[in-house]
Amino acid sequence: MTTTFTGRRSPSWLRSTVAGLFGLFYAYAVWTAVAFLIAQAVAVEGLTGAGWAILLFAVVFPIIVFIAGVVIARGRPLLHLAVVLLIGLGLAGVFWLNILTFAVRSQSSLFGS
Repeated sequence: MTTTFTGRRSPSWLRSTVAGLFGLFYAYAVWTAVAFLIAQAVAVEGLTGAGWAILLFAVVFPIIVFIAGVVIARGRPLLHLAVVLLIGLGLAGVFWLNILTFAVRSQSSLFGS
């Protein structure tokens, strides 16, 4: 049994504003990952190939999650869009913490030429 939403759709400018506000938080996650990548790349030891791959994926991951969240919530009520983007932001945050933990615990596989 499926149910369909028959209420009024929210204006597109409101949906764009909500997506834009969440986009700023996602942009901060990308900016933080880029800053960490640059700081590790110009360090004395540099990065290995695996270090480049992992830290570059940490830069791209929030972008992928944001795009997926907007696509998933397309055509749904505004509250669903906000909830999906909030869940995606939490997912990106947990992934970032995993990257930091991995960088601290296994420095020999990420750093050093």
